[in-house]
Amino acid sequence: MVESLSLQFNWKRTLRPVARYMQRPLTIFRQYDRSNLSPDLLAGVTVAVISLPQAIAFALLAGLPPETGLYATIISGIFGALWGSSAQAITGPANAISLLVFSALATSIPPNSGEFVIAAGLMAVMVGVLQLVMGLVRLGILINFVSHSVIVGFATGAGLLIVIKQLDPLLGLDSGGGSILEVLRESVLGLPNLHWPTAVLGIGTTFLIILLRRLNRKLPGPLIGMIVASLFVFFLNLDEAGVAVIGDLPARFPPLADLPLFDLELIARLSSGALAVAAIGLVQTAAITRSVSAQTGQRLDSNQEFVGQGLANLFSGLFSGYAGAASFSRTVVNLEAGARTPFAAVFSSIFILIALFLLGPLAVYLPRAALAGVLILTAFGLIDRTEIVRIWRGTSGDAVIMVVTFLGTLFLAIEFAVLAGLMLSLVLYILRTSTPRVHSVVPGAAYTHFDHRPDKPECPQLGVIEIFGDLYFGAVNHIEEAILDIIEKHPEQRFLMIRMNHVNHCDFSGIYMLEGIMRSYRERGGDIFLARVTQPIMELIHSTGFDQHLGEENILNEDKAISHLFYHKIDPAVCIYECPHRVFKECQNLPKRTEVLNIPALRDIPEERVFVVTAQELWQRLHNGQVQTDPIPYVVDVREPREYRRGHIAEAHMIPMPSMLSDSVRLPNDRQIILVCRSGRRSRRVAYALQKMGIMNVAMLQGGMIAWEAAGLLNALGTGNEVRNNG
Repeated sequence: MVESLSLQFNWKRTLRPVARYMQRPLTIFRQYDRSNLSPDLLAGVTVAVISLPQAIAFALLAGLPPETGLYATIISGIFGALWGSSAQAITGPANAISLLVFSALATSIPPNSGEFVIAAGLMAVMVGVLQLVMGLVRLGILINFVSHSVIVGFATGAGLLIVIKQLDPLLGLDSGGGSILEVLRESVLGLPNLHWPTAVLGIGTTFLIILLRRLNRKLPGPLIGMIVASLFVFFLNLDEAGVAVIGDLPARFPPLADLPLFDLELIARLSSGALAVAAIGLVQTAAITRSVSAQTGQRLDSNQEFVGQGLANLFSGLFSGYAGAASFSRTVVNLEAGARTPFAAVFSSIFILIALFLLGPLAVYLPRAALAGVLILTAFGLIDRTEIVRIWRGTSGDAVIMVVTFLGTLFLAIEFAVLAGLMLSLVLYILRTSTPRVHSVVPGAAYTHFDHRPDKPECPQLGVIEIFGDLYFGAVNHIEEAILDIIEKHPEQRFLMIRMNHVNHCDFSGIYMLEGIMRSYRERGGDIFLARVTQPIMELIHSTGFDQHLGEENILNEDKAISHLFYHKIDPAVCIYECPHRVFKECQNLPKRTEVLNIPALRDIPEERVFVVTAQELWQRLHNGQVQTDPIPYVVDVREPREYRRGHIAEAHMIPMPSMLSDSVRLPNDRQIILVCRSGRRSRRVAYALQKMGIMNVAMLQGGMIAWEAAGLLNALGTGNEVRNNG
């Protein structure tokens, strides 16, 4: 019974967002302010004037009858507005999407055929279902993984393709099909045979639209140009002179299409194209809605936008339309016209439906060349030269994605070019997130922050690193290798502080990696410390029990981290006698005696010049590991008195490093001298100095007292609390 109730609760929790997404129109109706009615109506009329010629032109670009574009504009506009997230976005046929639809269908279905129209409707339904499911299961975040370079590269390639493909209808040529180079070649070779009435009408319409834009950008240039061109056709009977016209548009409500929804063979053929259209449509819509929301301050819900686009395409296909997306030009016009709510888009669709009934019969005089001019001008608008330059000057990865998508759009099947761009975006994201920067950092000049300064010296005892990325399974190997590389470069650093303020996510693989690093440092007699750990990471550290292994005292407050480590972990004798640098603020008042008695610095000593003995070997030689005839080693502790008092080898004689080479020190000639310090650094320097003086029966305890303690020998031998004399 309890399990049944729990399952029921989980289902309710899962379905609650779905119900919220589907009830979006009710929310819009309930929150509608009547004061917005007048500006929404005005914006709707303005957008309808812009959308009418574009809908016809984009349908022709997709290889579909002009009414298909009008149906798609009407249906998509309503559903995209009522179920979308943006208050100003206008959904419908789009330039690049139309070209993508044509490319995806024309490879297997003859254009300008009934089957082509049916396939376009079925593809729209497939696109809608894909987008709707992604929205309902809340995959809107996936849009963040697609590089903006894909859109720029695709739009640039699509713009050039549209311009080249519209040269024939603009000039009255017939270059046939083929690749873009073949079409361009045939168009150039066919220029002597162009149809002059068509060319004059097409070029004249194009220049008229450009002139109207220069006079006043608010004027509906495409609509005025198409009306003027239609009047020329009507009064001069240019249709009888060979000028191609659109023909009569059916004045009716968008009819329900008879689609083969269960034709699995056709669905399989359209699947790759549908996936490309769905992806590009969502990315384009997201880019447009974000751009508008940056001006209006509206908060967007990407999942709700996915649902809106999905329903828009689904019902567009069912009602004899084809796939579309949010339109940048129409959305900007809607915003500038004063639209305040999604009802502006709904009113626009209603006005286009009314215009279809009133103006449909007049399309019999609308020249195809005029629509080609409209498409060419809108195609040039797709080529964003500023963005191209910015991406080219930016990161190489984004530039590669842009170029690959651009070239693929021009010379390959467009849907595969788009999918290749999307895959490259995903690969680039994986590469970037799986190889985060791991830098050694040192305090800045004011000691208030840390910087990556490879030219500045580091502390020989404490390394500080910063991780710029997440500790997830795809990145832990790179991060671990980077830290191990730091260990190899600075083997003398026994302590490591990891600054984690740039780590926003961590999984169990990240925790496991930290445990491995912790073991590596502790085996060397050191430890690791975490600083500036974010709250989500702290919760994971606690839930996995890593804080118990690490020790809560090793998770430090950033402001006091260095001070704590300096006074509780760092060996000040190393700072005084071995480190010539003042890395941390706490080092500034320490005396530096690195050249005391001319003992060479550690960096100047060849590692092979000094003999070493391990902790176990020394134990055996001091106690029970040698025959009676072998002399017991003479152990000398070169640390400071306070260090010696904390714990030492019972048989060790204390002679601090500064006193080792003085005339008052007498060392035996008949016994091997074993030098001991904390980690082996000071004893190596003293041993080398003694060798320079001719005392060759000298060795050092490998790893110093740290290794002695790690072997469990300190307690076994006693601590020797008394301070021995110099012998």
